[in-house]
Amino acid sequence: MKPSLVLLVSGIFISVILGTSPSQAQVKTNQVNALVEALRQAAPPNRPNDGMYSDWQVLPGIIPDWSKRCAGKTMTPEQFEKDPKMARQVVSCIVKRELQTQWNETKNEQQAVRQTACWWMTGKPKECQSGTLVTYVQKVLNTYQKQLK
Repeated sequence: MKPSLVLLVSGIFISVILGTSPSQAQVKTNQVNALVEALRQAAPPNRPNDGMYSDWQVLPGIIPDWSKRCAGKTMTPEQFEKDPKMARQVVSCIVKRELQTQWNETKNEQQAVRQTACWWMTGKPKECQSGTLVTYVQKVLNTYQKQLK
């Protein structure tokens, strides 16, 4: 067998044994925590009656679904707002899912963080190409990188 073929077969075998390929590497807890904190720090300031909840400025309509999915119980926006620990848990769960999705797609940490930040703000990971959205995404990325140091 050619050396390159042996390496390829060996790599596939190791990936099967370990259960993950390099393209499907799992995001680490410290990466999720860094991104959650970066999103919190980059969020617009809380303003009374702005229609957003918690330090992460979450839209009220998604809170019941996210809390049920990630905390096992449906929360109202008001409950979410009053429980910062639970809000962080729910946000972390959602961010982990989305960061993993973007990581699998891009296979690039910085791009995955950018696309997750864009998704967080717009619901679309690739829509932040101009204006204040670019500034927001860059702020999230910069803060994320500082959190990992």
